[in-house]
Amino acid sequence: MTDIHLRVVGRTDVGNMRTNNEDSLVVADMSGHDHAAGAGPEVRFNVSDRGVLLAVSDGMGGLTAGEVASALVIQGLPQALREGRASAPTEELLDAGVQKVNATVWGAARQRGIRTGATLTAVYVDGPVAWIAEVGDSRAYLIRAGKITQLTKDQSLIPQLLDAGALSPEQAASSRHRAVILQAKGHGPEVSVALARFELRARDCLVLCSDGLHGSDEDIRNVVLSSADLTLTVACHRLVDLAKERGGVDNITIMLGGVDDEPSLLGTS
Repeated sequence: MTDIHLRVVGRTDVGNMRTNNEDSLVVADMSGHDHAAGAGPEVRFNVSDRGVLLAVSDGMGGLTAGEVASALVIQGLPQALREGRASAPTEELLDAGVQKVNATVWGAARQRGIRTGATLTAVYVDGPVAWIAEVGDSRAYLIRAGKITQLTKDQSLIPQLLDAGALSPEQAASSRHRAVILQAKGHGPEVSVALARFELRARDCLVLCSDGLHGSDEDIRNVVLSSADLTLTVACHRLVDLAKERGGVDNITIMLGGVDDEPSLLGTS
């Protein structure tokens, strides 16, 4: 593809059990011409060489002011990327931007005398290439040619125990430690950012979500593909409904990014 056309829609929902929403999301045009946050109409970009950022942040519900931490992350990252964009390769730019925002959250927590934190999963679309940055356990998926692939790996205790063979998948599913995150923005002066890069293709669909949607990857795939003849907005609403049907015990935040202008072919080839 020579021109990258990106359609983006996001939605955040308090869920069935919580009284406040500690999640935040943003889609930001690095040229500064367009900027949208929260639920709203589908946003369209001709990416060219200007860059578009998609990001989801989940405030830590067990700590203080999780909604403040996630808002600082989402508000600060686009600005940090715009400020550094002219002088650094994309990988270094993204890592430096995430570190800068982490320092902001860490400093705010220390100033207030509180312990707070937030996850971050961001996809930076830079022409035909997408870069992923992750801190915590919010996820990014790619739906391509009818298949779904998780692009991120949760930075939480259970995946580490599974990798070490200390837990079976059955034990992991019922473990009381499922919510234990090993890393989050604002937990320390620095974070280790997981970065990855991949080439975009026509009809790709990116899915970013907080852990309020975590569950069967195939369910996510099926909802998106069954909505392909409609719109990304319909798919986004259906995914929120799916999470709430499963109990909706946490806040639910979803962002979908479709490549090219063929909604009827989204994620199918």
